Amino acid sequence: MPAPLPLPPPGAPLPALARTLAELLVALSAARALPKGQQLHGHLLKAGHLPATASSHALLAHHLLTFYARCALPGLSHRAFLDIPWPPAPAAWSSLISSFSQNGLPAAAFDAFRRMLAAGVPATDRSIPPAAKAVAAAETSSRPPLAPHALHGLAAKTPFAGDVFVGSAVLDMYAKCGHLADARRMFDEMPERNVVSWSALICGYADSGMHHAAMGIFRLALEEAVPVNDFTVSCIIRVCAAATLFELGAQVHARAIKTALDESPFVGSSLVSLYSKCGLVECAYRVFSEAPEKNLGIWNAVLIASAQHGHTSAAFERFMEMQKAGFRPNHITFLCLLTACSHAGLVDEGKRYFALMKEYGVEPQSEHYAAMVDLLGRVGRIKEAVDLINSMPMEPPESVWGALLMACRIFKDADTAAIAARRLFETGSRSSGAHMLLSSTYAAAGRHVDAALVRKAMRDAGVRKETGLSWLEAAGEVHSFVSNCRRHQRSEEIYRVLEKVSEKMEAAGYVADTSAVVKDVDGDEKRATVRYHSERLAIGLGLLIVPEGVPIRVMKNLRVCDDCHNAIKYLTKCTGRVVVLRDNRRFHRFEDGKCSCGDFW
Repeated sequence: MPAPLPLPPPGAPLPALARTLAELLVALSAARALPKGQQLHGHLLKAGHLPATASSHALLAHHLLTFYARCALPGLSHRAFLDIPWPPAPAAWSSLISSFSQNGLPAAAFDAFRRMLAAGVPATDRSIPPAAKAVAAAETSSRPPLAPHALHGLAAKTPFAGDVFVGSAVLDMYAKCGHLADARRMFDEMPERNVVSWSALICGYADSGMHHAAMGIFRLALEEAVPVNDFTVSCIIRVCAAATLFELGAQVHARAIKTALDESPFVGSSLVSLYSKCGLVECAYRVFSEAPEKNLGIWNAVLIASAQHGHTSAAFERFMEMQKAGFRPNHITFLCLLTACSHAGLVDEGKRYFALMKEYGVEPQSEHYAAMVDLLGRVGRIKEAVDLINSMPMEPPESVWGALLMACRIFKDADTAAIAARRLFETGSRSSGAHMLLSSTYAAAGRHVDAALVRKAMRDAGVRKETGLSWLEAAGEVHSFVSNCRRHQRSEEIYRVLEKVSEKMEAAGYVADTSAVVKDVDGDEKRATVRYHSERLAIGLGLLIVPEGVPIRVMKNLRVCDDCHNAIKYLTKCTGRVVVLRDNRRFHRFEDGKCSCGDFW
């Protein structure tokens, strides 16, 4: 039971009393002291100060609105708004819009903004930014197509068109809605910019995969001595993580240390992701353990790092630690745990975590079902995976059918693969990967005519096969390869070193696995097809330029094939080198003829 609040004596003059109570509410809002604030609210109701009648009491209702907004109770904020005499002041409308917008109710926020305009209250520099945030946060399907441009047009007609905060909010809205050309045009035309303006454009480019443009704006911000904040740095580190630019990311990390921005949990979670995606999981763990402040984001980042690197026990242990630290898991947390189970083939544990979601009030989404289908499929329980798909409360999306199709490829179940592929194409997908998976499944089952028909259907539909690409970063330069590529300036050396290593590998017992080759050709041609896949060429360059004792780190945009996976194991055994390969499924650490995935990927 909270201690009673010291209140002014009953005989105090009304304006003085209201002023004192208002100051007390401001202090409680700053502290987010919900029990004491509710106690004060009860006193105001009993004393007849609410619903408000005098202007001094309207101020109390306004402060009460703000108090509940900061305590993440927008419904009670709305109740406090209704206690304000009609018509509410523009500031009260702005606080209501902000309450809805900041607490994840974008539709309610934008509705309040429209009601404000309908009541004849003009938009101001306090109401436009939360309205812009609401438009940006709305689901694409529920957002009117022209809402961003309409709000911008409205803002341009107000006296606040040149206000840096209004301009930054509109720019951020455009960026988050994917209207990057409009965002860039507004950025270029702004008479004044602040760190929010720069960060909004950088993160907009980053979220859209325009990494080069994001880095360009960041460099420009540094040249103009813009005091970037933790949000900006976090976005840039995410760009480096997505593009696996380890050396550049490490430089940004060093800059963050110098400016103390590395202490932010947002920067920390991005750093954990950076080092994990670049294959330096121990560095990711160190960043996590040294973080002075942890939020749910950084816990989720270290969970997915553990899952992707096959450290399943570590993921489970960190989940327990997270709960003990008082953090409540969300949908991302459970997706991390299901991924960890999938990568280790732990069906019972996966089912337990899937059931645990409802205990925490987290409703399984399509991505959680996809993870469960992947888990069941990886261990060959394809019928059970199909039954789970049939029980889904929503229409299975592309990711679910893709997971089933991958399982069929692994276990050469051509009939179920055909059904999965058909259902996948019915979702409207034009994925070349699905066509190739079905084709290779037929080929692995010896049904080469069916495999050829799938490739023909793919050509007839105008679907182009996604090019397998591998890359390696060394000495500040990124070297990219495709299969049988000879465009690299050191191609002759790369092919020679791979031929020499291949001789040692074959002497050690390596035999090429050509079962996934979709064309019905002779054995020699099949072996030639798999011998120089892109990841092997990247590793060949690594043997030439990466110093002894340093792992060769290679990234690949597609799943590593069975033959390359086996070949790299032999390569590490014959050369004594360590290879860290990230494909589109997980991380593989090859050392002394073994892989960290345990041949389960």
